[in-house]
Formats: sequence, structure tokens, C-alpha cells
Amino acid sequence: MFLFDKEQVIHTVGGVKIGGNPGETSTALAGTIFYSGHKIVSDPQKGLFDKDRATALLQKQEEMSSTTGNPALVQIFSESDEALRRYIDFVSDLTDSPFLIDSTEPMVRIAGLKHAEEIGLLDRAVYNSLNVSATEEEIEALREIQHECAILLAFNPQDPSIAGRRAVLEQGALTLPKGLLELAKELGINKPLIDTAVTAMGAGAGSAAAFTFVSKTVYGQPTGSGVHNAPSSWTWLRKLKKSNRESFLSADVASNLIVQMMGADFVLYGPIENADRVFPVIAMGDVFAAEALDLEFGVTPGDDHPYRKLL
Repeated sequence: MFLFDKEQVIHTVGGVKIGGNPGETSTALAGTIFYSGHKIVSDPQKGLFDKDRATALLQKQEEMSSTTGNPALVQIFSESDEALRRYIDFVSDLTDSPFLIDSTEPMVRIAGLKHAEEIGLLDRAVYNSLNVSATEEEIEALREIQHECAILLAFNPQDPSIAGRRAVLEQGALTLPKGLLELAKELGINKPLIDTAVTAMGAGAGSAAAFTFVSKTVYGQPTGSGVHNAPSSWTWLRKLKKSNRESFLSADVASNLIVQMMGADFVLYGPIENADRVFPVIAMGDVFAAEALDLEFGVTPGDDHPYRKLL
């Protein structure tokens, strides 16, 4: 494994440390719940869902986190303001884990952030995400709230290369006149989490994975991604899934290890149903990284790290 020359920043979000050199802190894992098409949701507009099944899924992720030492985050996806408020209340009552506020609609995300503020949970909330499609209304709302932690999505629809992703963070793209890093500072986001914006395989997925290492090298900020999106959208693998679901799941889970070995500090691993598959794999990667850090550089992680808990 390796150490970065650039000083690595560690942010604390809801009591969870995210960032640092590989092996220094445990890789944080975020499973998504209430996502589009999630079978436990009966009405995505009103936020009606099977509470027993949702509880079981959240408890399984908590159990895997406790066993391995990898922090659990909950990525809450919603299609409406009303649903998002219900989801946040439900999740925050069941777990103390940080949660990501996620929606394809920017003002739904803002509504979720405002709700977190109203109920006193902003310290546990991660805004997902600030990106090149940010609207003026969204930006002004974020400026008013001054929320500390947000994912900065390095997605450049005009250029999927590493240079293109850097341009989004440093210079801006499309209608965004400045880079996301500068904009984030203006909005009070002092705990940025850089998402390398994994695109489809054959459309820049390799550059997105490689940008994990580049981002850590250049900025020193916590970096990660939802890398599972690449194999999940791979046409060949999706065809294979029809006859061999286990092969699909193996590739889906293994993709998280690819970016972890590039230095990723957090992974948005997809459906929360996959917690029992993903956590052991990422814990193994953390053990490899921490053992190298310990033997080669004399840096030993804390007691809650997989290196200390599972050996």
C-alpha cells in the first residue's frame, strides 16, 4: 500500500471519521434505501413503505458495521418532499448513523436538508450532491443554510477524462462559472466529500476509478464513489444476470474493492440489501491497507478498525 505526499484531511460526520491515508481510518460504506423501484416502497410520492422490512435492512447494515468496524451510512433516496421527511424521521429514529440526502430533484434535496435542520440532525446529514447541474435556487438555499457537509460530484458531461473531472472541481463546466471546490467554500461546505462520478463502462468508468487516486493526491480531501453503477449498467453483465445472478452480484461487490485500492475513503455501494456481501469485502481491503501501513510506516489504526477487530 502507499502513503500520499499530500496531507490527507479527515472529516468527522455524525461521529464517523472519513478520510486519511489508506488503512488509517475504516472505509465508510453507504447503502441506499427507498431507491427508485425499491420493493419495500408502496407509494414513493407519499413515502409509504413496509416498516418491518425497512427496519430489518437497516439493522442488518448496522450489524455488519458493528462486526467489521466499517462505519455505516444510510443513503436515503426520495422522489418527493413529503416522502423524504418521512424517510429521514424513520431512519434517524432507528440508527445514529450519518445519512445522505439524495434525490434527482434539487429542491427535494433542499427540503430534506431543511427538515434535518428543523429536527436538529444537520450534524449527521450529508447533502448529495452539489454538481454542475446546480440551479440558482438550490445554490441560494445552500448559501442560506450554510450546511457543512456535502458530496461534490465531479461529473463532467462534456469530458469524462481525469482532466474533465478536475475541471468541474477547479474551474466549472456547462453553466457553472466556477469550480465546485470554490463554490462549496462560499456556501459554507467545509467538509466536502469528493465523488469521482463513476460513469458507464466504456464511457469513462476507468478514468473515474483512477481519479480516486488523483483526487487524493491533488486535493487531500476524502474521496469515494458509487462505483457499483458501472457494472450494474454493463450490458454484457446485465445479460449474464438473467442466467447467472451470482456472477452479477460478485462483479457488483468486487467493483467496490477496485476504488478502495485506489485510496477511496467511502463507497456508496448501492442497494442496502447487499450489506452482508459488501462489508466483508471492504473490511478485507482495509486489513490489507492497514497491515501495510503498520508494518511499513509504523502507523496503527484505532481499535474499531477491521485490522484490529478481525485479526
